[in-house]
Amino acid sequence: MRPGTAVTDDPAALAADRLAAVARTGGHIALAGGSTPRAAYEKLAGREVDWPGATLWFGDERCVPPDHEHSNYAMVKESLLDRIRGPAPTVKRIEGERGPHEGADHYDAELRKAFREGMPALDLVLLGLGPDAHTASLFPNDPLLEERDRAAVGVESPGMPPLVSRVTLTLPAVNAAREVVFLVSGEDKAEAVARAFAGAPDPGAPASLVEPHSGSLTLLVDRPAARLVPELAQ
Repeated sequence: MRPGTAVTDDPAALAADRLAAVARTGGHIALAGGSTPRAAYEKLAGREVDWPGATLWFGDERCVPPDHEHSNYAMVKESLLDRIRGPAPTVKRIEGERGPHEGADHYDAELRKAFREGMPALDLVLLGLGPDAHTASLFPNDPLLEERDRAAVGVESPGMPPLVSRVTLTLPAVNAAREVVFLVSGEDKAEAVARAFAGAPDPGAPASLVEPHSGSLTLLVDRPAARLVPELAQ
């Protein structure tokens, strides 16, 4: 599936638009870690958003305490949650401090409880893109890319720093979403963008395996990150 694409000087602002729109409907949203998503959360925090009814999940988490510097939850708390005025959304963080396998079992159970039947269908999954074309904590050529039954799994050996174990949504959970948005910026991501969005699906580039079954796929990207894909860089 080729994504709908917006090449813009400020992809984080467009991501904040999408997050706000889904939050206002009371949707289920999975958030991403990383510096570009953080910029989107900071922009979102400055807007008037009707949060009650929305539920925030996480695409992945490091197996660290929730106040640790490497915690995605800690980043989202600082950039967004602590700055929300008035009633807040429900937050379903990944309890990484349980370790990769117990943490994944717990998160899988939480997702199943919320959605009850089949693979959980989140309303919006926000994803970043690593320089090796990984996304969430789905790393190149990892056997976990073959997982088909679980919504969350533990990752003992991540493919890049910080080298701490993790919990991640699986490809089936991502591909069951009603909307998937990749948020990418920076020249250092240009090769990964080309591998993920201009070639055939490849386990060596896990982001290329994201193909929502019935939902939409959108790439929000700045020009430096899009420079190696001619149809995007124009």
